Amino acid sequence: MLKVEDLQVYYGAIHAIKGVSFEVNEGEIVTLIGANGAGKSTILKTVSGLMHPRSGKVTFMGQDITHTDAHKLVPHGLAHVPEGRHVFLQMSVQENLEMGAYIHKTLNKDDLEMVFDLFPRLKERRKQVAGTLSGGEQQMLAMGRALMSNPKLLMLDEPSMGLAPLMIDQIFEIIKSLHKAGKTVLLVEQNASKALAVADRAYVLETGKITLSGTGEELRSSDRVKKAYLGG
Repeated sequence: MLKVEDLQVYYGAIHAIKGVSFEVNEGEIVTLIGANGAGKSTILKTVSGLMHPRSGKVTFMGQDITHTDAHKLVPHGLAHVPEGRHVFLQMSVQENLEMGAYIHKTLNKDDLEMVFDLFPRLKERRKQVAGTLSGGEQQMLAMGRALMSNPKLLMLDEPSMGLAPLMIDQIFEIIKSLHKAGKTVLLVEQNASKALAVADRAYVLETGKITLSGTGEELRSSDRVKKAYLGG
């Protein structure tokens, strides 16, 4: 579904991503793990068109999208939930969800019910202003809003960041539910233990390069990964 080949990304003179290649197949959860500043978010921004690489290629559903702008990629089936959530704070929960469906001419009530089934708390708070929600609820809303576009590929950037342990467990249960429902997910996450537990395949990113790859289980049992990321 997604193929990234030899991606080279710069911030001015800083070489942030150095020849990264990976792929995501339909129905998989693929995770990128790594320390803060390794380049994980930069890769997602480049795939979703918020940044453009100096060289390399990004192919989505067989189409070259390397230099396609973000707003043109949503109708193609790519949704990006950014780090920090970025919900519309002055709008209600339901209005935020409706904004996620802006590419459709009419609101699909089935999509809305699907989101409410996944996130019952959002249904309870559908009329509440998003700015009054907790961090975890805002994360659910950001994910729900992305799902309203009915994406083929859902990209999640640090969905557990800043959340209480109980809420982190809930978010990862929802990711597992999406997987069971056949959604394809590209997950960027600092919580390596949680990310590897749900991933079909995983890549370790260090200072802009992929240094390890394998199944989620292989990386969880790797001594190198345990030592660096799992506190083992």
